[in-house]
Amino acid sequence: MCKTIDPNVISYLRQTENCVISTGAGVSVESGIPTFRDALTGFWSNYDPMTLATPTGFRKDPKLVWEWYRFRQGLVMKTKPNPGHYAIAEMEKMFAEFLLITQNIDGLHHRAGSRNLVEIHGNIHRYKCFQEETIVDPLPESDEVPPRCPNCGSYIRPDVVWFGEQLPMEGLEKAEQAITSCDTLISVGTSGAVYPVALFPAQAKHYGAFVIEINLEETPISEIADVSLLGKSGEILPQLVKELKKARE
Repeated sequence: MCKTIDPNVISYLRQTENCVISTGAGVSVESGIPTFRDALTGFWSNYDPMTLATPTGFRKDPKLVWEWYRFRQGLVMKTKPNPGHYAIAEMEKMFAEFLLITQNIDGLHHRAGSRNLVEIHGNIHRYKCFQEETIVDPLPESDEVPPRCPNCGSYIRPDVVWFGEQLPMEGLEKAEQAITSCDTLISVGTSGAVYPVALFPAQAKHYGAFVIEINLEETPISEIADVSLLGKSGEILPQLVKELKKARE
């Protein structure tokens, strides 16, 4: 655990007006949510990720892919936001401008109270038409698996980004606009290996932002970060909020 936070970090955050936080799987692992590959256990250990998370796999066996995501959705629903999620939601209120960019599809940030966020890889609790890519809400009542779009009759799929798919343009543009104008970027629980999100810290630094990394271990982001705080985000983030509030009193 990071028991003390460099006073320079708190000092810089006090001066920050525009803050961006970028989160990855490490934040949700602390809530007990397995990563995609860690969830491939039991029955699902027989399947390759390319079968379960690609448009080609869905076209070949939509029922199998649908059941995989319903299984994962069930895992997520058994979990709760952890102190790191709640600390980020609190930080949203502490800056004049703020954006949370998350790679996580579990919806835990929203459940913790975050509102100004971009779910860059989608949300496992949301659905869209496979053909038209329009959001379908609510799901139609149907015995068919998967159910079909009430508008065009195509299958409904999870609104998540599969391997080989492009990130949603609207979300990506909002994220990049925030990154180029922020004073501080905080990268939390990310491996620094998933692109284009892995480039966000370097982009923010290029435009003059102060970059803070919070992770269990060093990553490629550590090389460009102004400060790396190593430890659990569920411990470091609440501490960061506490010290920032104290400094502002």
